[in-house]
Amino acid sequence: MSTDTLQLRRIAIDTYHENVAYLHRECPIYRAEGFQALSKILVSANGSKVLAVLNVVDDNGIVLPDQLGLSEQAFQQLSMSEGTLVTVYHAEPPKSMDAVRRKINGERLDLDDFMLITNDIVESRYSKMEMAAFLVATGQNNLDRDELLYLTRAMLASGDRMDWEEALVADKHCIGGIPGNRTSMLVVPIVAAHGMLIPKTSSRAITSPAGTADTMEMLAEVNLTPGQLHDIVRKERGCLAWGGTARLAPVDDMLISVERPLGIDSQGQMVASILSKKLAAGSTHLLVDIPVGPTAKVRQMRQALALRKLFEFVGDRINLHLEVMITDGRQPIGRGIGPVLEARDVMQVLQNDPEAPADLRQKSLQLAGRILEFDPDVRGGQGYAIARDILESGRACVKMNALIKAQGQKPVDFRPGSLCHEVIADGDGIVTEIDNLQMAKIARLAGAPMMRRAGVDLLKKLGNPVKKGDILYRIYAEFPADFKFARQLATQNNGYTFGSDVELIKPLLAY
Repeated sequence: MSTDTLQLRRIAIDTYHENVAYLHRECPIYRAEGFQALSKILVSANGSKVLAVLNVVDDNGIVLPDQLGLSEQAFQQLSMSEGTLVTVYHAEPPKSMDAVRRKINGERLDLDDFMLITNDIVESRYSKMEMAAFLVATGQNNLDRDELLYLTRAMLASGDRMDWEEALVADKHCIGGIPGNRTSMLVVPIVAAHGMLIPKTSSRAITSPAGTADTMEMLAEVNLTPGQLHDIVRKERGCLAWGGTARLAPVDDMLISVERPLGIDSQGQMVASILSKKLAAGSTHLLVDIPVGPTAKVRQMRQALALRKLFEFVGDRINLHLEVMITDGRQPIGRGIGPVLEARDVMQVLQNDPEAPADLRQKSLQLAGRILEFDPDVRGGQGYAIARDILESGRACVKMNALIKAQGQKPVDFRPGSLCHEVIADGDGIVTEIDNLQMAKIARLAGAPMMRRAGVDLLKKLGNPVKKGDILYRIYAEFPADFKFARQLATQNNGYTFGSDVELIKPLLAY
């Protein structure tokens, strides 16, 4: 073997949207070329190239001195078999970092700057530290409206776009922060049953107890190839699938992988993220749900109105028909928090079960009704009544069952985790506040979403009278360690506040 080449080795490590390479400290090339840990290298083999962050190891069990290891993502990108001879070079620093530094210094960037930055990111030329620098530089209020538009266009250009060849392709998106808010799983079958096209690609949970894809996965397969997705949507007029299999605005996924650990969630970046993904998915008409409440992501009405203006400004300029609904975000929506419990709530609503959570049903009808009014044949104000008729007649349930069958039905089992702890009220009064963040934390500590049957089942909601000893909610878990941590957190703060009618927080604006 040439002293200038190394044997490729696949390292079975998921490095989550970051290409990582592994060189042994005794590797002759490592010593000769002066590589340093965490520097960027270019790996080349038979015309294929991949950029990666270098990790230096001393363990022969990971790589030998004559080998180069690549993490799962990098190995797939290079698309070469193990044992292939590869060459390794120093990677040139990304030229677009000059623009990032200018932004750090307070300068305004143009469309070309954002195009260069997003292209370098999606080509893996940025390390996570460099992506963090970009996110901080453009975070909070450091992007004006035009820059936000440029960022959205640049993110859109970073990947593929779907074209459904129809004039009206509907979608909805909630900005998040409200546990149990599984309205998409009700809106999609209602809208699809009406005949409108609504190909819903959703995310998995990152910091929440469940995402739409996690909950739908309790009922059907969500990992669909682009080909499968197209076939299902053409036949059924909708889908509820995970968006990770399609290469839609991939730079957004890479930035999110850095945003979440840092706790960065600026309004501008959120708007660009949502709108670039929706446009890439082929949407022509979008409804955005902004819940407002004291423990929601958006806590004040003026913040919600400012966010609505940003959505409308960008949506108008990228030819996306966009409407925003500001909704009640004072408490979790529905009863269940966690995949299996949320799936149970959804099916109860679809089956018109008397025990179905009324707030989930009502909010879903309001959202679906607004989307139905995108249809030029539906007069303004009629959407809610049409949505309610589709739900109450059973047509929405029939459509949901058709979607489940088309995507790949799974055995239905709504039993929660075997370990159960009841959280008891320690006083009398009415429920005046429920902390969304605390309830989400308790559900996650219980194991959700990784443990599908873990979570929290609410028995009391805002305005309900409570007596000392009443059960507020039940915590379900599958493993003793998760169960212990969730109980401890609930003991420290159960997330509920009691008082009188006059102390009940009124919704800032409902629907």
